[in-house]
Amino acid sequence: MLLKLRKHSFFINASREKLRFCLASTSSATTATVAEAIAPQLNPQNTQLRESQEPPFSCYLDPKYVISLLLRSRDIFHTRQIHSQVTIHGMLQNLNVANKLLYTYAQHKALGDAYAFFGEMGERDSVSWSVMIGGFAKVGDYTRCFGIFREVIQYGVRPDNYTLPFLIRCCRDMVNVLNGRVIHDVVLKHGLESNRFVCAALVDMYAKCRVIEDARKLFDEMPSRDLVSWTVMIGGYAECGNAYESLVLFDSMREEGVVPDKISMVTVVSACAKLGAMNKARLVHDYVFGNKFSLDVILGTAMIDMHAKCGCIDSARDIFDKMKDKNVVSWSAMIAAYGYHGHGRKALDTFSMMLSSGTLPNAITFVSLLYACSHAGLIEEGLRFFTLMWDEYSVTPNVKHYTCMVDLLGRAGRLDQAVKLVESMKVEKDEGLWGALLGACRIHGHIDLAEKAANSLLQLQPHNAGHYVLLSNIYAKAGRWKDVAKIRDLMTRSRLKKVPGWTWIEAYNNFHKFSSGDETHPMSKEIYEMLRNLNEKLKLAGYVPDTSFVLQGVDEEVKLGMLYAHSERLAIAFGLIATPAGAPIRITKNLRVCGDCHTFSKFVSAITQRVIIVRDSNRFHHFK
Repeated sequence: MLLKLRKHSFFINASREKLRFCLASTSSATTATVAEAIAPQLNPQNTQLRESQEPPFSCYLDPKYVISLLLRSRDIFHTRQIHSQVTIHGMLQNLNVANKLLYTYAQHKALGDAYAFFGEMGERDSVSWSVMIGGFAKVGDYTRCFGIFREVIQYGVRPDNYTLPFLIRCCRDMVNVLNGRVIHDVVLKHGLESNRFVCAALVDMYAKCRVIEDARKLFDEMPSRDLVSWTVMIGGYAECGNAYESLVLFDSMREEGVVPDKISMVTVVSACAKLGAMNKARLVHDYVFGNKFSLDVILGTAMIDMHAKCGCIDSARDIFDKMKDKNVVSWSAMIAAYGYHGHGRKALDTFSMMLSSGTLPNAITFVSLLYACSHAGLIEEGLRFFTLMWDEYSVTPNVKHYTCMVDLLGRAGRLDQAVKLVESMKVEKDEGLWGALLGACRIHGHIDLAEKAANSLLQLQPHNAGHYVLLSNIYAKAGRWKDVAKIRDLMTRSRLKKVPGWTWIEAYNNFHKFSSGDETHPMSKEIYEMLRNLNEKLKLAGYVPDTSFVLQGVDEEVKLGMLYAHSERLAIAFGLIATPAGAPIRITKNLRVCGDCHTFSKFVSAITQRVIIVRDSNRFHHFK
C-alpha cells in the first residue's frame, strides 16, 4: 500500500514484514531499510494511516533498540541507512546512540564516514575519542591516530584504559620506543600504571622494541599478573633472543597457579623452538598432551616447528600425522623442516601429498621447497619448481624465492647462471640475496664477484660486521693477506666487532655454553682430557685436520692448535661426558660450522657410535 503524507512517501511490504521508506525532496531521494525494529512500534492492526495523524515515526524510538540495530548492522550500506533514520528522528542527540553509530562505522573500517560524523557531533565524551583513536589504529593510520590523541590532550579529556592500549600498540607496531615512552608518561600522569590492560600493553611494546629490561621491570612491578601479562612477557623474551628466560618464566607462571591456555602454549612452544633444547621440548610436549590441548593448525604447526628445530624430525612428522586438520601453513612447516634437516626428497614427497590433499601451495610453500632443493643438491628439481610457481600456481616469485635460487645455483658452482638470474630479476634486491651470492663466492673462491656482492651488501647494511668478516675470509682463503688487513682496519675504524662464535649443549637440566679455547667451564679439565683421547683415536681412524679453514696468517702449528679447541669440539667432548652412553648428542652453534669441525663430528660419531646433531645458523647436520 502506498501512503502519502506531507513530503514523505512510505511503502509497507507485508510479506517480508519490513518497512521500506523513502524521504523525497525536489532534488533527491534517500532510501533506507530498517529491519523489523521500527515497524512493531506502530500499531500492527493499522494497515492505513490517516492524513489527520501526526507525521510518521514521530513516536519515540527506544535508543536501546536502535543500538541493537547498529550492533547487527551487516555492512556499511546498512549502517548508512540506519544513520539516515536516526537523523530524521533526532536521535543523534542521544550520546549513546551517536557513539554506537561512530563505533559501527569504525568496525566496518569506514573511517571516512566515521571521521566526518565525529566532526559533526555536538557532544563528545571519552568513548567518542577512544572509538576514533581505536579505529585509526586498527587500520594502521598511525598519523591520524596520534593526531586525534593530541586533540584529546588539548581538550583536556582524560585518557582511559581503552584509549591508551591502542596508542601503545601503535608504538609497538611502529617499533617506536620514543613515542612509547611519551605515552608511558601520560599513563603515569593519569595514574593508570596499575591497570593490567595498560601495563600489559606497555610490557608488550617495550619487548617488541627490544627494550626487554624495561619490559621486565614493568612486569615485576605489576600488582597482579594475569595470563595475558605472563604470555606477553614470555613471548617478549623469546623475540629478544632469550628463549631460555621464556621457559623459566613459564615455570614461574605455573608455580603461581596461573593456568596456561592454548595461546600461551603456542608462545612457549615457539620459545622452545628458538632455544633448540630437546629435553625442554619433551617437557612442553608432555604438558600439551597431558592437559589434552587439541592440535589445531596453530598449536600443531608450532609443535612441528619446535620438534624440528630441536633436532628431532621424526617427532615433528609424528605431530604432523596426528593433526586432524592441516592448512597450507602446516604443510609448508613440514616441508621446511625436511628442508633444513637436509631431507630434500622427503620434502618433495610431502609436497606431492599436499597437492593430493587438495591444498594449494602459496609463496611460503615454495620458499620451503626451493630451500630443500638447495640444501639437498636437487638442482633440476629446484629449477622446475621455480618455473611452476607462476606457470601452474600463479605465485609471483619474491626476493626470498630468488635468494633460494641463487643459493641453489651457487652451491652447484653455476655462478654465471646465478648472476644472470640476479641481473634479470625485477623485484628489489635485499641483503639476503647478496649474502647468498657472497656465500657461493666463498665456496668457489670467486673473488671478483665476491667484491661486487660485498659492495652491494655493505650499501644495504654498512654496520653489519658479518659481511666484512665473510669478505675477509674469502681474501684469506685466497692468501690475499693485504686485503684481509684492509678489511680489518676498516672494521676497526668503523668500530665494528666480529660476532663471537658460541656453541650450546643441554645437559644436567641446564645449558652449557662454550667459546673457542674456552677454559671457564667447571669441567674443563675433563673436557680437554676427552679431546686428547678423541684426537688419538681420530688419527688412527684416518682423520687429518684441514688447516685451510683457519683463515689467519699464522704458522701451521698454531693453526692446528686453533682448530683443536673450536667451540663445537668442546661441546661434543662435554656431551660425551655428560650424556648417557648411546644417547644422541645435540649441539647448537650461533654461526656456521666450519668445514673441519664438520669432518671432526663425522669421525667422532663413527668411533663413539653416537648420533651427533649439529644445528648451526643455516641448517641441521646429522652424523651417524
